[in-house]
Amino acid sequence: MLRPVLTAAVALAALAVPTVAAPAVAATPFDAAIAGAHRSDANKARDAARHPAQTLSFFGIKPGMTVVEISPSGGWYTEILAPALGPQGTLYAAHNNPAASENAAKGVQRFKDKLAATPAVYGNVKVTAFGKGSFDIAPAGTADAVVTFRNIHNFYMSDFAADAFKAFFTALKPGGTLGIVEHRLPEDKPDTMMKDSGYMKLSYVRKMAEAAGFKYVGASNVNANPRDTHDYPKGVWTLPPNYAEGDKDKAKYTAIGESDRMTLKFVKPAK
Repeated sequence: MLRPVLTAAVALAALAVPTVAAPAVAATPFDAAIAGAHRSDANKARDAARHPAQTLSFFGIKPGMTVVEISPSGGWYTEILAPALGPQGTLYAAHNNPAASENAAKGVQRFKDKLAATPAVYGNVKVTAFGKGSFDIAPAGTADAVVTFRNIHNFYMSDFAADAFKAFFTALKPGGTLGIVEHRLPEDKPDTMMKDSGYMKLSYVRKMAEAAGFKYVGASNVNANPRDTHDYPKGVWTLPPNYAEGDKDKAKYTAIGESDRMTLKFVKPAK
């Protein structure tokens, strides 16, 4: 008995694999800024480790807000925040106090030069001074949000963390948000590791924030890294992008990636 012969069209239909549309990715107010030509390829390469859109969305940052960025350093997050806030928004960049040292003054000037080079991007940025003994980061009660990225250990190690949190609280409006990203030390590690490793315990960061008057809202694992073992020869700076050990075990540290980080949200209680 002869088998029926399939036509070419029928054969192709029989072999076809149904396609499923990729899940839609929600657009964020930060997408255009993240993709902007004003950002270097080197900075964009770190997006995968820092998750800026997800992080800022978790903090509730929106166009038109008044935001204080604490210790912006070279301005990695400034590049995203300033254009995302837009012309109706304001970004206070609470940089180093230039009077603190010659290096601090040079760092602030480099940051200001960066802003001046692209006024269309950074026209809504106001530079203020922040550091030990210098806490006038924004007019009191005017900020919708204060954000700080991987800085709390510096304040802690320099013994002014309590004053820093008080400054954050003062700058915020009632109901305003404090958003923190920080290198996370597991709770079962010795507290003494916080003195020089660059890692902080979530419980301790929360304790400092609540002592300043903040209410804890919650945490996100968007910046978690389970490959991080938190126990390196030169602390968190052993990992990329610093590679404090130089070429020693560089492939190992590259495979681990950037540090495991807590991402925390607090609120200044409304009166």
